Amino acid sequence: MEPNNTQITKTENKLNLNFKESQYATGRRKRSIARVWVKKGTGKIYVNGKEMVKYFKRPAHQLIVSRPLDEINGTNNYDVKCNVKGGGLTGQAGAIIHGISRALVSIDSSLKKTLKKSKLTTRDPRKVERKKYGHRKARRSFQFSKR
Repeated sequence: MEPNNTQITKTENKLNLNFKESQYATGRRKRSIARVWVKKGTGKIYVNGKEMVKYFKRPAHQLIVSRPLDEINGTNNYDVKCNVKGGGLTGQAGAIIHGISRALVSIDSSLKKTLKKSKLTTRDPRKVERKKYGHRKARRSFQFSKR
């Protein structure tokens, strides 16, 4: 008997994106880190090699990611490519926002005032609070029994 070495390989069609003349920025939120490249273009957003609509299924996340471009009225003026890792989808969307707004400021420093007014350039410092001993969660205690 000969061994059967045929393995099923799933090939995803990776998009070859040309982002040579682009600005790079890093965004962070919770446990997520996003590496973002922004350049002049037609308004396409790619996340981890996929289109944003295919990566973020929920419309709330799609609105969150496109918010910096909506604030500067540049939805159709910039192309965005980002690699994001860590955390959940909400944290990843927040990290992408932070990265896009930082990259936009490095492209055009006059945008900083409008992005800062809507609090998109500052990193959100909130993180998950650690669990304490003697408690069930970070602040929730065990149920009290009188007897």
